[in-house]
Amino acid sequence: MTAQNTPEVLSIQLDGSSVVHIGDQIHASLRQAIMDGRLGAGQRLPSGRDLARQLGVARGTIRVAYDRLIAENLVYGAGSAGTRVCARQFTDRSDDESSFAGPLAGFTRPYSSAPQPFQMGVPADDAFPAKLWARMRARAVRADANSYTTYSDPRGEPALRTQIASHLAVSRQMRCHPDQIIVTSGYRQGMMVVLTALCAHGRKAWIEEPGYPLGRRALELFGVALEPILVDAEGLRVSDGIARAPEARLALVTPGQHAPLGVTLSPARRHALLSWATEREAWIIEDDYLGELQLDGRAAQALAAGEGAERVIHVGSFSKTLSPALGLGFVVAPLSLAERFVEVCAALSPAPNRSTQLTLLEFLADGHLLRHLRQMKDLYTERRELALAHVSEFLPGSIAAGLGVIAPLPGLTNDRSFVALAKAQGLAPSALSDWYLDRTHAQHGLLLSVTNLRHDNIDAACTKLANIVAAH
Repeated sequence: MTAQNTPEVLSIQLDGSSVVHIGDQIHASLRQAIMDGRLGAGQRLPSGRDLARQLGVARGTIRVAYDRLIAENLVYGAGSAGTRVCARQFTDRSDDESSFAGPLAGFTRPYSSAPQPFQMGVPADDAFPAKLWARMRARAVRADANSYTTYSDPRGEPALRTQIASHLAVSRQMRCHPDQIIVTSGYRQGMMVVLTALCAHGRKAWIEEPGYPLGRRALELFGVALEPILVDAEGLRVSDGIARAPEARLALVTPGQHAPLGVTLSPARRHALLSWATEREAWIIEDDYLGELQLDGRAAQALAAGEGAERVIHVGSFSKTLSPALGLGFVVAPLSLAERFVEVCAALSPAPNRSTQLTLLEFLADGHLLRHLRQMKDLYTERRELALAHVSEFLPGSIAAGLGVIAPLPGLTNDRSFVALAKAQGLAPSALSDWYLDRTHAQHGLLLSVTNLRHDNIDAACTKLANIVAAH
């Protein structure tokens, strides 16, 4: 008689050729077995040692899968009684319970898991200096534990802000005082601080068309009226903005490297944008999401550098250049707004935990970030060329754009349906049309990040994508 919790009954079938990690496959199989009732309430899972031996994987792989199930409240550790399924019923969820998946249903990125092929917004998972960071992190934790038990500076550690100011002077040609810098947990917290400090509710803002969906949504949540302004080969068409909404008081732009088209704001457009902001007393929010990580030629200086910088609020992040898991970014406030920004941080949104800040401080001070960025430029250039060669074989007309490839889709094909099919195959491209506010003139295509495409996974990933294209 077959036991009820064997791999055969649990439908644990491992595919070594899949781009999905073995641990993720095991977790998904166990989770499905619980959700559809094949593992009932109170039933014991196989021991980690036994299941690892039966599946031919490391025991640690099973342990990680079990830990994820525990974190999801699907199973619990019962000591000597093993790991057992929780008593809660999952097969007949109410409508209210199932609706909780709705708010993130439109996002293709997998959260809190390994990056998938073509996934936008994440750097190379295999290139992060993990050992170096871990050593620095250990030192930072000890230093933090031996420090004062008091509130930290809500703007961020003074020494870190000084290092960020020095880094910006070298990499982005910006001259700013450390007291203008606010350390954040990343782009999203930075945007919240900026929009709160500006009392943005009820104002009108120019946004790029196409433009970053989360930035657009942040403005909408703050009650900002949006005016989409088209982007062409020279960047934001400033004259269109002046003609359509001269009364706007905000402009959210990615001038260094437009997201997602990868173009740089031309000198003429740059001058026009800064002149408009000065004349209208408007504010420009510069989303410098990649900093100096420009693959095509030398990176242009930041919009917040030089003449007109007093109308620019610079938002930076280490998520795309190092890792989003660090949860670190910064905002550079104009001198006229610095005190207001400090008030917002002190009252509502202080800097993230001190030990992470101290780790970044040492990383910057020792010159590791600049060296890492130089290495990433070479790595991403190689991966982009490799990806472009593969994708062009089944999607002709594909072009390089920033850290990715933009692939047009034939005819009037709905790119969202492509993304849904690719997601089911363990891939994570983005739909170009989702980056448009006005969907009546939205372009359809695929945004394919190259950062996590390697020689050992690109063939399988592109074969799956090509099969989806061929089926349509």
